[in-house]
Amino acid sequence: MARIPGEGLAKGLAVTMRHMLRKSETQQYPEVHPDLPARSRGVIALVEENCTVCMLCARECPDWCIYIDSHKETLPAPEGGRPRARNVLDRFAIDFSLCMYCGICIEVCPFDALFWSPEFEYAEYDIRDLLHEKDRLGEWAATVPPPPAHEVGAEPPKELSAGSRPAPAGRTARPAQVKGPAEGASAAQDTAQDPAQGTAQDTAQDTAQGTTQGTARETARPAAEPADAPESRPRREPPRAMRDIRSIRPPGSLPRKNGSSPEKKDGPEGER
Repeated sequence: MARIPGEGLAKGLAVTMRHMLRKSETQQYPEVHPDLPARSRGVIALVEENCTVCMLCARECPDWCIYIDSHKETLPAPEGGRPRARNVLDRFAIDFSLCMYCGICIEVCPFDALFWSPEFEYAEYDIRDLLHEKDRLGEWAATVPPPPAHEVGAEPPKELSAGSRPAPAGRTARPAQVKGPAEGASAAQDTAQDPAQGTAQDTAQDTAQGTTQGTARETARPAAEPADAPESRPRREPPRAMRDIRSIRPPGSLPRKNGSSPEKKDGPEGER
């Protein structure tokens, strides 16, 4: 396909004319600061009152750029109590020349002492000046934006959903037990005497059904042995492990009384 001479030049001039006629959008920085997202990672701010010197942020930092010093202080005991010891923060510094802005220290802080601030104007001419102490970190805490509101239709927090959860349902009632022949007969008599229990036909049917089921169950149940009957079945021997335990004799033997012969024991010693 033959190319038209000057086609590329015409396309370039068209792009230039298009941008010349378009209104330019210039940000007047530093007089006008840009609108940054709410979750932008500018700098880490410190709320010193919330810090308990638990050292979680310093231990979890992958770059080891957090330095913390503290000392213990004993509080006076209230009446009838004992004195308490607490950690007092002396130094909290972050070296932003080593920080990689991963946000792990903010996530692991259990007392909400570290926050992201959208401030980004803390550049220095010397890299050693990027080590900021707790005073400078505390100044950035005033620039932390409030948390954004929940989205429309989002799930409620777990604390609210757990508080509004309905109570578990109660246990279901136990099914009625099948009555035997005697109980069925007595129930039939009580039902016949009480006119509020139903008609005589329904009572007769229930009594017959209970009698039949009770008779079948009594038939299937083995007969109970009399209390004074002699022991007909042989005594079941204990397991091997129990026989071995009972056959163990402590070192030495007790004196025999009246020259009685030793009793024969179960197990390996009894067979010797």
